[in-house]
Amino acid sequence: MARRVAESAAALVALRNVMQRVQQACDHAHRPASQVRVVAVSKTKPVSMIQEVYDGGHRHFGENYVQEFLEKAPQLPADIQWHFVGHLQSNKAKVLVSGVPNLYMVEGVDSLKVANHLDRAVSGVGRQPLRVLVQVNTSGEESKSGVEPAECVHLAKHVKQDCPNLLFSGLMTIGMRDYTSTPENFQTLANCRKEVCMELDIPEHECELSMGMSGDFELAIEMGSTNVRVGSTIFGAREYTSKK
Repeated sequence: MARRVAESAAALVALRNVMQRVQQACDHAHRPASQVRVVAVSKTKPVSMIQEVYDGGHRHFGENYVQEFLEKAPQLPADIQWHFVGHLQSNKAKVLVSGVPNLYMVEGVDSLKVANHLDRAVSGVGRQPLRVLVQVNTSGEESKSGVEPAECVHLAKHVKQDCPNLLFSGLMTIGMRDYTSTPENFQTLANCRKEVCMELDIPEHECELSMGMSGDFELAIEMGSTNVRVGSTIFGAREYTSKK
């Protein structure tokens, strides 16, 4: 118990440090910090630790595994704005949407099939349209989910025009295998945004770029990220199990 209390307190201190680093990166890039959302990715971490960070004033949290998500969300405050981050199996869309009423965003949709399943799931529970980001594989790694950059316009158009229960909100990328990215990865996503916005006739500032994690979020901010997903830097090293 004492260990958990200490870890929870450390997470809050770490979050404050991350927020300071975000402010510094924004200052360096001549951007207001209000343009960058920090998602505290809490996968494998206990509810008590998330609660501590919540009590410190943070509201955007992310999870990667559906089953773990479904176990945690009901134990935490209803005004948390949850993000599902990464590949979502289409057959788990319904249980995710119904099991997490305060799901704020899915990062990211990587196929027409996933988009269609999410669209039907949202319709089935009668909630407001769900924000989604299209996931783009900017590193070209076969192990990574996401559409090829050349396919992002097609998927974004499908979400915007053919999925009335989804709100196309932008693009995301996971980055390299070691969870850091080179400027080229981030530039690829920024280029994809230009193409998508031109094709869909939407202003670039209305199309988010979710890129940057613990190892590279400052670089991502300098290159235009509006949403950074920071996990281990806030919560400490992962404690992986077989959860999915």
